[in-house]
Amino acid sequence: MPKHPVVLTLRRTFCASHRLYSEALSPEDNAAIFSKCAHPHGHGHNYVVHVSLRGEPDPTTGMIMNVSVVKELLENHVFCDFDHRHLNLDVPEFQAGLLPTVENIAIVIWNRLYPHLTPYLHAIKVEETESISVLYYGPES
Repeated sequence: MPKHPVVLTLRRTFCASHRLYSEALSPEDNAAIFSKCAHPHGHGHNYVVHVSLRGEPDPTTGMIMNVSVVKELLENHVFCDFDHRHLNLDVPEFQAGLLPTVENIAIVIWNRLYPHLTPYLHAIKVEETESISVLYYGPES
């Protein structure tokens, strides 16, 4: 029987606040670009994260990877820093000046999970609101 890869997606949520404000821009430009997201004290979202793995199901277990392992990796490498936190203040990548846009949040999550999920990690999707989400497939080869 020919092999057919499948994509398995785990959906999890976390709550966090952030502020979109670039020191490279004037206060007026920040207000114009980021609007209410530039508020000095930040604002919060209930984020939804989808971690997608791609691979062949194991012939014995029928799984690409045990979902419990993926949940544990997500908790230990992402949510421990992200959930119920202020991303700008509590997450090292954003403390270093990277703006916590939904695009950058997806990239940071990928970078934190990839070393543990190689070669299975296929995509990270982050939903910031019902109408805004990012789908990231990792760096181009």
